[in-house]
Amino acid sequence: MEPRCLSDTGSIVKLSSFAILLVFLLSCFSFTSTEAYDALDPTGNITIKWDVISWTPDGYVAVVTMFNFQQYRHIQTPGWTLGWTWAKKEVIWSMVGAQTTEQGDCSRYKGNVPHCCKKDPTVVDLLPGTPYNQQIANCCKGGVMNSWIQDPANAISSFQISVGAAGTTNKTVRLPKNFTLKAPGPGYSCGIAKIVKPTRFLTADKRRWTQAMMTWNVTCTYSQFLAQKTPTCCVSLSSFYNETIVSCPTCACGCQNNATDPGSCVEPNNPYLASAVSGPGKSTNAPLVQCTSHMCPVRVHWHVKLNYKEYWRVKVTITNFNYRMNYTLWNLVVQHPNFDNLTKIFSFNYKSLTPYAGLNDTAMLWGVKFYNDLLTQAGPLGNVQSELLFRKDASTFTFEKGWAFPRRIYFNGDNCVMPPPDAYPWLPNSSPKKVISILHPAITIFVSVLFLLAYA
Repeated sequence: MEPRCLSDTGSIVKLSSFAILLVFLLSCFSFTSTEAYDALDPTGNITIKWDVISWTPDGYVAVVTMFNFQQYRHIQTPGWTLGWTWAKKEVIWSMVGAQTTEQGDCSRYKGNVPHCCKKDPTVVDLLPGTPYNQQIANCCKGGVMNSWIQDPANAISSFQISVGAAGTTNKTVRLPKNFTLKAPGPGYSCGIAKIVKPTRFLTADKRRWTQAMMTWNVTCTYSQFLAQKTPTCCVSLSSFYNETIVSCPTCACGCQNNATDPGSCVEPNNPYLASAVSGPGKSTNAPLVQCTSHMCPVRVHWHVKLNYKEYWRVKVTITNFNYRMNYTLWNLVVQHPNFDNLTKIFSFNYKSLTPYAGLNDTAMLWGVKFYNDLLTQAGPLGNVQSELLFRKDASTFTFEKGWAFPRRIYFNGDNCVMPPPDAYPWLPNSSPKKVISILHPAITIFVSVLFLLAYA
């Protein structure tokens, strides 16, 4: 009996191990929502709201509104692209404030032809300057949406859509599925459409409330891992008390490899620079960066500039190395423990971010409108800069051990590659002190022994 028990026990152990392995593998493929979690903006998302405002003989008319509830992540040129899959055989009869990129096969319709007959339409915003009879409120910005902190009034985009071959009541309408959002590239993952309480609207005279027939929401969240395989920015450091300039880590965003990947970067004095910029990758917005050791499209430089009795000063410079991109509405998010004592900031806008209650160590910086809110493409003018003045807190302030440098920096919502902490500029007298304290007695003893031997 005993050998059989041992055999059964071994089988149970093997079965348990197999079950644990199976659960682990399933979790790797199932729990993907954490990829989009942002510790500095835990509730940030883009919410797409569909409001059915009226029924038609064969469907409905809806106003689709996109809200960018992200604090510091925006959508820049060439703008957003929204897609979904119809649940049945719906068609789009007409649109106001947006359009589909393809009409699809509408051959089964005679006379009045729909705007789009595709099962999976792709919608883009109309451009500024669109005729007024083709506009609705919050449309026609070329797909550009600002972040919620920078400009909440321009963090909204809307269009109207007339849907046919669809349900005509709350019970017969089938919600679209498989929503996708590109802004302008990948990075966003969207959940399923959920029916919510109908939206209420206040009339222009503010004396009457109307209500949507039906409302559903779709929530999309961003993940830097889905957006690109490599980082898009890096950080370099310097200080007044150390001649060392700590450059961005080598190959932070990629490595120069013109042998196997010709055209991956270009020198600023290249006579064929103009033709390279307008080359094949221009239509896809593929970055064409200046040849550097880090190969990043954007570099953020933090320079500890001056030390006063009660204050200290920092200069921040953002440099664009991408010849194919003008960064509109750019922003910077910086983490540093002294931001709770920020006294003055020059030529940048500033907003404190407090993702955790009682902890004010994160700041959002962005350009002044019509002055430096546009970071132009690589070249002599491809940079913006500002200075920050901090008040010293006697309980925490120090220049030792890299305290004066930021803990983390984001550019346009993407985490930048920081240099390793042991490479930070240190105070000139911080490390030699320890060496002198050890060497001084050793040298004294050595000289004493030589002296004794010489005169013994």
